[in-house]
Amino acid sequence: MAGSLWIQGCEMFDKLSSWLSADMAIDLGTANTLVYVKGKGIILNEPSVVAYHFRDGKKHVLAVGEDAKLMLGRTPGSIEAIRPMRDGVIADFDVAEEMIKHFIKKVHKRGSFAKPKIIICVPHGATPVEKRAIRESVLQAGARKAGLIAEPIAAAIGAGMPITDPTGNMVVDIGGGTTEVAVLSLGDIVYARSVRVGGDRMDDAIVSYLRRQHNLLVGESTAERIKTSIGTARMPEDGRGLSMEIRGRDLLNGVPKEIEVTQAQVAEALAEPVQQICEAVLTALESTPPDLGADIVDRGVMLTGGGALLGDLDLALREQTGLSISVADQPLNCVALGTGKSLEFESQLLHVIDYGNSGRG
Repeated sequence: MAGSLWIQGCEMFDKLSSWLSADMAIDLGTANTLVYVKGKGIILNEPSVVAYHFRDGKKHVLAVGEDAKLMLGRTPGSIEAIRPMRDGVIADFDVAEEMIKHFIKKVHKRGSFAKPKIIICVPHGATPVEKRAIRESVLQAGARKAGLIAEPIAAAIGAGMPITDPTGNMVVDIGGGTTEVAVLSLGDIVYARSVRVGGDRMDDAIVSYLRRQHNLLVGESTAERIKTSIGTARMPEDGRGLSMEIRGRDLLNGVPKEIEVTQAQVAEALAEPVQQICEAVLTALESTPPDLGADIVDRGVMLTGGGALLGDLDLALREQTGLSISVADQPLNCVALGTGKSLEFESQLLHVIDYGNSGRG
């Protein structure tokens, strides 16, 4: 009797906590973190960057998000600005925890009594250790319960794909650190592959190209600006395309220098990461059961994630696969929207949410 009353009391407390708290879904990305609040939608989208300095042997956070991103590559020796996420998983546990805590506090403005339930997406290829690190960071940051959902499933849900139907659906989610290629049917993953190539690898390729071809050293933010402004996956028809002026440091004499970069040069720089994405898609198609493969021929492939915005990437994939390639309506928000929908319709999607030892519901 006492045990039954205790269980009922726990259930009532959980329902009360859920009512008082702003349960949320988080797309903890390598480049950006998006927070979806139940019933409200996406209300936060900030860079996954933290600036801190050492004092008394500890890291003290100075800025998070947009403010910290402005400091990347511009900090004095006493301050460091870093991305605590690498390849979609936590690279710096302490800093990531502080970042998550900051974003939760920014969104969850209730009293400390009501802790939110949080569902967070993880790359399909994340190891059990990496998943545990993400879950523990979220719990330490103040979550009542922490559920994990695979990134490809979240991306497909966010893109509006009918993944619960008994038909094959292929999604290619190109994030900052990883590209997730998955075939889904009946609400779950039939085949998935995670390759550690994404927006960051593209930025690195541009930096390496400029160093090699022009003896010019540019920073991460400049490479990202080149990619988003004139980046393309295919060589322009006129052999040159658009151009832009960029500044960096001349490696021969050490002084600042300005040069012009063309789309053709950017396409050449990005050839390797683009080819890796194409190969991942081809490998997935080869590993897909024939009947599901036939469905994909009919339905095509959906591109999501920030990398899907790279110019002509859909055309490059179409040339290599022969399939119809579509870009989602809101590629940058797909994973966050899908994770949010798993929170809104939790009872229908409970089979794809992993609560581990933190409980359910």
